[in-house]
Amino acid sequence: MVLQYIDREEQCGAHNYHPLPVVLTKGLGCKVWDVEGKEYYDFLSAYSAVNQGHCHPKLVKALTEQAQTLTLTSRAFYNNVLGEYQEYMTNLLGFDRILPMNTGVEGGETAIKLARRWSYDVKGVPENQAKVIFAKNNFWGRTMSAVSASNDKAAYGGFGPFMPGFSSIPYNDADALEAVFEKEGKYIAAFMVEPIQGEAGVVVPDDGYLKRVRELCTKYNVLWIADEVQTGLARTGKMLAVDYENVKPDMLILGKALSGGMYPVSAVLTSDEVMLTIKPGQHGSTYGGNPLGCKVAMAAMQVIQEEKLAENAFKLGQKFRTEMEKYVALFTYFPECS
Repeated sequence: MVLQYIDREEQCGAHNYHPLPVVLTKGLGCKVWDVEGKEYYDFLSAYSAVNQGHCHPKLVKALTEQAQTLTLTSRAFYNNVLGEYQEYMTNLLGFDRILPMNTGVEGGETAIKLARRWSYDVKGVPENQAKVIFAKNNFWGRTMSAVSASNDKAAYGGFGPFMPGFSSIPYNDADALEAVFEKEGKYIAAFMVEPIQGEAGVVVPDDGYLKRVRELCTKYNVLWIADEVQTGLARTGKMLAVDYENVKPDMLILGKALSGGMYPVSAVLTSDEVMLTIKPGQHGSTYGGNPLGCKVAMAAMQVIQEEKLAENAFKLGQKFRTEMEKYVALFTYFPECS
């Protein structure tokens, strides 16, 4: 029976993933079950999208109730849920405005587009000369912009030509950031970075790195884009990973756990100055900001707070790290324990 499901995918779908030979059919909380009834703990959590647990009853309720009323209007109309969601999120996270999208990579694309527009309209960068700086070994998706920002040949090889105006510097190297700002700062729109690198191997920066990023971006009038699609929303023991250094980015990208894995929802949060550079017709999404996604996202955020998921992640994370460090000390093939 397992091979039947696997063969269907292999014969009819694109071969862009290489899944484990397990066919899942049910999930609840931190557990999943396969078609043969075997039970597993889910340590992947859909790459951190299911932080609230599979099929959380509050999220299921929000989804099913809204699905019986109104699912999609497009942004050609106002709806009675989007404004509630926007107000809720901006108040909770301390930003002026939010632009709703669907996936994390859309969030990254949106943030870069906003940064470029801001650089021309506000900073005064000459037309078509804006630059965006990334950290090496970054990962934020597989669209053309995302692979153009990558230095992983497996990601970008065979897909050129690439987006212009992108370059990268070493991660966790504030001196390298200052050097590129000193040299090209008048052309640089933004520096986009993960507070903790995920795909690169869960690389935690040195204490003070994010504070230096904040200081340098302010000094050189460069927007700091924090990609918290993986690290955000209680994953690291704080609501946001940047909270560990008490710093605030100019733009914040959220996704994955923003809907608890129930529905595709992402967002970019920023200031009036940045967000209002975009005018009607210059950016949008058919599904972005739909009533269904907005209701689910609010419920997902409420679960994080009501169930103290950040506090729990911090407590269990400390215990997990302590035990992992014991194993790292025993084996030479572990490069580090971030």
